[in-house]
Amino acid sequence: MHYKKTLLILVFISFLFNCKNEEKISSEVLIIPQPSEQTINKGSFILNDSTGIQYDDAFKISAEFLKTYIEEGGNLRFQENNTISFIKDDSLTNEGYILEVLPKNIKIKAKTDQGAFYAAQSLRQLLPPEFENGSFQDEEVIIPCTTIKDEPEFTYRGMHLDVGRHMFSVDFIKKYIDALAMLKMNTFHWHLTEDQGWRIEIKKYPKLQEIAAFRNETLVGHYSDQPHKFDGKTYGGFYTQEEVKDVVAYAKRRFVTVIPEIELPGHAQAAIAAYPELGCTGEQVEVVTKWGVYEEIYCPKEETFTFLENVLDEVLALFPSKYIHIGGDEAPKTRWKNCDHCQALIKKEGLKDEHELQSYFISRIEAYLNSKGRQIIGWDEILEGGLAPNATVMSWRGINGAIEAAKQHHNVIMTPTSHCYFDYYQSENEDEPIAIGGFLPLEKVYSFNPIPDELNEEESKYVLGAQGNIWTEYIKTSEHIEYMAFPRILAMSEVVWSKQENKNYADFVKRVENFHERLDALNINYANHLYEIEGDLLSDNNGLRYQLQTLTDRKTIRFTLDGSEPTVNSEAYTKPIPITESVSIKASVFNSDKKLGTTFSQDINLHKAVGKKITINKEPHKSYPGSGAEGLVNGISGSDSRYGDKEWLGFWGEDIEIIIDLGEETDITSVKTRFHNGQGQWIYAPKAIEFGFDAHGVDSKAKIPEVFDKMLPVIIKADVSSRYIYLKIPNYGIIPEGKQGAGNKAWTFIDEIIVN
Repeated sequence: MHYKKTLLILVFISFLFNCKNEEKISSEVLIIPQPSEQTINKGSFILNDSTGIQYDDAFKISAEFLKTYIEEGGNLRFQENNTISFIKDDSLTNEGYILEVLPKNIKIKAKTDQGAFYAAQSLRQLLPPEFENGSFQDEEVIIPCTTIKDEPEFTYRGMHLDVGRHMFSVDFIKKYIDALAMLKMNTFHWHLTEDQGWRIEIKKYPKLQEIAAFRNETLVGHYSDQPHKFDGKTYGGFYTQEEVKDVVAYAKRRFVTVIPEIELPGHAQAAIAAYPELGCTGEQVEVVTKWGVYEEIYCPKEETFTFLENVLDEVLALFPSKYIHIGGDEAPKTRWKNCDHCQALIKKEGLKDEHELQSYFISRIEAYLNSKGRQIIGWDEILEGGLAPNATVMSWRGINGAIEAAKQHHNVIMTPTSHCYFDYYQSENEDEPIAIGGFLPLEKVYSFNPIPDELNEEESKYVLGAQGNIWTEYIKTSEHIEYMAFPRILAMSEVVWSKQENKNYADFVKRVENFHERLDALNINYANHLYEIEGDLLSDNNGLRYQLQTLTDRKTIRFTLDGSEPTVNSEAYTKPIPITESVSIKASVFNSDKKLGTTFSQDINLHKAVGKKITINKEPHKSYPGSGAEGLVNGISGSDSRYGDKEWLGFWGEDIEIIIDLGEETDITSVKTRFHNGQGQWIYAPKAIEFGFDAHGVDSKAKIPEVFDKMLPVIIKADVSSRYIYLKIPNYGIIPEGKQGAGNKAWTFIDEIIVN
């Protein structure tokens, strides 16, 4: 009788334990990037010292990765059995896999070793993060029974790293590649040459190592800061060919293809500093010490093509990739316009202008690389003057280049600044590390769909995928690289791997929060903005109200309205805050006993135009829509440095006309606004604006001084009573020669229009 009671109690305790255990492990099945199909089944698999692994040579890389990861990550040692088995399944795609975690065994099914490797990465994320740094000490691991059937949406899934402006160690490059592999990304775009430094050893041209690899000093602070200051220290270095071979082999074992970029015909001043005969003037120049676009450009003469072909021969011997990136962006034409040889070549070849000369240049390089069995990738400027026959376009200046190339049946890789430039700011916090400008928060990266709406189904097939770019003008250390890349690289991995219909940002945030522990274990210096607050001004029949929200679960927002710091005792946010006067809102996310993340601050200026009707004759550019026209009269000013935040409206090359309807006759003493003037990012304040009141339309003009300040305020003094305010804002026009983006249309970015 006692035996039966004891047995019943043990069964009951076991039942309770298993129920709690099931609940615990099911909540931990949080994989990035989101798999195509995932089912959580009843039961669990116990990984311990009795576990074995079985595979044949077809899965050697993936199986040995998994074996090493588990054995080095904890105290477990595999036995000789088939508890974990790798099974060939030719019905799957090359990068697809099926992962089945069953109570007695784990099955990894794949057509290729690469597909199996991605299965191993998913299984890796089902294990405790302590495996990442070898600190797991338990004798067993409980893994939930799960079935995952998965494959990528895009064939090209990449990340870029610029080592021309600042260089990073081979060990860090390998760590970067490891992160790509963990997230099932398959391409590392290595930007190796720049105006500011040549970073790859070319044995035939030793001056590239002796001269081109080093600059005399480096700009301190931001390019937009005046006057420019320098550190006075020589900076530089290069990767030896043995180091490059090591990196390429390392990446290959992780199914990451390394694509080198050798910039031409522009961004070549470092090379021309080493070999002045490659330029149009033949004059000695120096390796550039500050950022920007420079007029020195390869001269399209036979001597130059011989140099580039010899360089590429050594590059091809190091990089087995199908693609070689040849740049092609931001190539000023001033030198070519004033060069007798270039003008004679234009005439000889029957070319229309210098843009067609660039196409001639690119086509010659492409023909050479095609003869070696390789294909070129170039930035979207290679479309200008005619696209080389077999080129793949990397579209960065928005998506128009991609649309144009795809419609011409050329392959495309999407990397627009608006969603893919990880050197942009990711938070509105004023203590963020210095960045080039712009604003690209995690949610905006996640929202990116690489297939433009303008492409039909057939044209969409030419979009190979997308990549995130990290340019390093303002990034000197590997820790800073990690801060800019993570967690945005997590979002990009899901953009290029996961099905569009499976994406859900709130769910993604939960998985990112869970992933933080893994990043901690990997010693990755990620940015944590998950506990930040989003604010929006609401205007409806209930008047003006301010809404606060955060996407992390089971947290409380507490706020103040007097500018003081919120504490655990501050008022809890439960509904939108009525706005009846100008206020300074501060809010923070709290758990039960402490503040999480940084303090959110928002000043609301309840001026006379807030919430009034506003119309603009042009839609903001889809990459920088801000909060729409209404965002210009919502009482909230944009950031001083992040021109892409939701309070700035961006227009590319367009004249805009604005009408504000105050609803009734209103006394007006001034109208204020400001324009971003970040000329290094192609953003120019207008030279003047026109304005007027009431039925007169535009009848006056306010001139704007042409100065190199990042922000240019405009104040229109008035003493009128009017219902309407009219503003006409002409675009600056074409960016002049010698400036970054020369020859392109300028951007106009406008902030809050304040009416007093």
